[in-house]
Amino acid sequence: MLAVLGLDATSEKVYRSMLARPQDGVSELVERLQLPVADVRRALTTLSELALLRPSYDRDGELRAVSPDVGMEILISRQQAELAAQQQRVEAFRAAAAQLVAECSDLRPKAPHPGVEHLIGLDDIRDRLGSLTRDAQTEVMTFAPDGAHSAESIEAARPLNASLLERGIRMRTIYLDSVRNHQPTVDYVTWLAEQGGRVRTTPALPTRMIIVDRATAVVPVSGDDTAASAVVVTGPAMLAALCMLFESVWQAAQPLGAAAPRTAVGLRPQESTTIRLLADGHTDDAIAKRLGVSSRTARRLATDLMDRLGARSRFEAGVRAVQHGWLPAGNPTAD
Repeated sequence: MLAVLGLDATSEKVYRSMLARPQDGVSELVERLQLPVADVRRALTTLSELALLRPSYDRDGELRAVSPDVGMEILISRQQAELAAQQQRVEAFRAAAAQLVAECSDLRPKAPHPGVEHLIGLDDIRDRLGSLTRDAQTEVMTFAPDGAHSAESIEAARPLNASLLERGIRMRTIYLDSVRNHQPTVDYVTWLAEQGGRVRTTPALPTRMIIVDRATAVVPVSGDDTAASAVVVTGPAMLAALCMLFESVWQAAQPLGAAAPRTAVGLRPQESTTIRLLADGHTDDAIAKRLGVSSRTARRLATDLMDRLGARSRFEAGVRAVQHGWLPAGNPTAD
């Protein structure tokens, strides 16, 4: 129950038992919970590190569980701090990816750049992706920011993904949360998970990207037209940054079968991302593209959030979001 706040099942059992019977020591906990001594001691160490245990005021050398209201506030505060740090890392990686794309956009076929191959047109891109995935040895990691898939794209992807998984290739794919609302796409990614692929979703993705064997990455030059051109990255330094970006987003994303958790102030991940994009001055169309939803849906989300904040402009929404704790105090807002 408290796993979402960083508490494992055994530690939670020990914590609950100590709340119910404060006088119990290690031996009593072992007997009551039917757990090995090592597991109980490990749980006590975890609870102490999380500040959910305190020294007894009455008996020297004994520990007491802090009250649930204080304990839950401690766990929530820790999660908020970790989420804020995670968001900062994602933004830093996003900026690095944007810089990489900007640098690669000036490349021309006659002006090769070490570690970068330039592809022009959808045919070249698909041919190169086909050869890369066909030769994959261990792993394929993908950002899929297009939202709901068409029936044609789903049918085209099934044989390739089935072949990869049959060969034992590890596949991890991150989709947008919006795919959860499109049943054909949900059916497809559920099938993908049943075949052994791992699937998670997140409110927004920085770019489309495929990384093969941590040795080659394919990234579009322009986010507005991903079929126009792309770069194949093999330089170790750039690949390391892109792999770090993927791992960071993967850790923050939610497994498809899991309910997306709300923030401490009750916002869904998609709402939290929308208010951040609003505060940064993005238009409804830009927000829609980032979330993989229609402009109408993005407009509805933005209007609802502004109404809840009592804001009449996007700038005011950013200010009020900070005041209400929806955004960190340092979040940039539009001028």
